[in-house]
Amino acid sequence: AHVSSSNGTGAERSASMSATASSQAPARSAPQGPAAQAPAPPPAGRRSENSTGILFGVGAYVLWGLLPLYFVLLVPAGAVEIVASRIVFSLVFCVALLTTLRSWKATAAAARNPRLVATLSGAAVLIAANWLTYAWAVLNEHAVEAALGYFINPLVSVLLGVVILKEKLRPLQWVAMSVGFVAVLVLTFAYGTVPWVALALAFSFGLYGLVKKGVGGKVDAISSLTIETAALTPIAAGVLIWLSLSGTATILSNGAAHFWLLAASGIITAVPLIFFGAAARRLPLSTVGMLQYLAPTLQFIIALAVFKETMPPERWAGFGLIWLALVILTADMMGGPRRNRLLRAAGV
Repeated sequence: AHVSSSNGTGAERSASMSATASSQAPARSAPQGPAAQAPAPPPAGRRSENSTGILFGVGAYVLWGLLPLYFVLLVPAGAVEIVASRIVFSLVFCVALLTTLRSWKATAAAARNPRLVATLSGAAVLIAANWLTYAWAVLNEHAVEAALGYFINPLVSVLLGVVILKEKLRPLQWVAMSVGFVAVLVLTFAYGTVPWVALALAFSFGLYGLVKKGVGGKVDAISSLTIETAALTPIAAGVLIWLSLSGTATILSNGAAHFWLLAASGIITAVPLIFFGAAARRLPLSTVGMLQYLAPTLQFIIALAVFKETMPPERWAGFGLIWLALVILTADMMGGPRRNRLLRAAGV
């Protein structure tokens, strides 16, 4: 929100009137006690921005959380065909959206920056690997493990910050990371093997976020998705052609409803991203961090209630440790603003 400033003449006039009023008014004692210390309520405009941001954030994460139900509707398409279609139709939707909004100028400017295009192309490879792993997991009765991957993701992001960005962990972050490590060991025992689906999802998305963090505000969400999908579209189109020639493609052979369900993947990919961008601009990072748990929670519920996947006691133990680690990490995150105020007060 932009706050307009008054011109000099208006400010002087206001100051003069204020001084006159105060000289004529009887002296009043300053309020004492709790009333004097109560913080002023946030402006109505700010409250409205927060409410709008929360609605957008909830919308984004709920849509991501319901994604397994959409993938099941795409059967008999396999994971490779789903992801290839998702890339191609996402580009189609982005092109249509940019044309409708007349926003090609920002996208063209970003596309003329070779370094930015190379970075976004690298991000595209990571998100394609994430999409492929997730689609395979849902279609092959590993939806619980896929949900685990997104629960682990915040811990992986902290780990990547330490390893790649050389960030220093605070005590609570060390505790959360230790509990998370023990949880992975417990789940390895529970699954009888390393939970590679969960780790692949967590690390691919964590690295994707790290790459996108390097891009920063150089490109908006729709332009970014356009460039990323454009970089992958030649490969995705080639895959669809190969599947068609080999007789394993379903996009054109299973009726109009199946085709349009696959085509809808462009909208289903872009809309949550737009919602997330709108939420991120309006909300503090701590609030966005809390909302992110909505998606894996919904995925976990769907895996158990709809897909009827099994959860033996040892898996519940592993998930319980992951949730404990997230509670510790969230407590550290929520204490960040107070910690920063104390540091500023101490002149650190």
